[in-house]
Amino acid sequence: MDAKTLSAYENMAKLSLTEDVRQWVIDSFNTLEESFKKLDGIDTEGVEPLFTVLDLKNVLREDASAKFIERDELLSNAPEEYDGYFQVPKTLE
Repeated sequence: MDAKTLSAYENMAKLSLTEDVRQWVIDSFNTLEESFKKLDGIDTEGVEPLFTVLDLKNVLREDASAKFIERDELLSNAPEEYDGYFQVPKTLE
């Protein structure tokens, strides 16, 4: 990246950077660009793509039916119920 390109980005983003910060951004960008160019040169032919670099497997529980509590039994503990639902005080007027 050069100063002209950074200036264009600075104008698009409506930024006003100091000269020190401009130079730091240019140097940082160029360092990153060099790193990516090195990665670009690596031969990846025949390498399977990874979703993650970690050797983890998702552990899922067995999908089994469970006993559910009937509505009437649940509502028997409610202080108030209306039309098969818990009745609660209004929180908004």
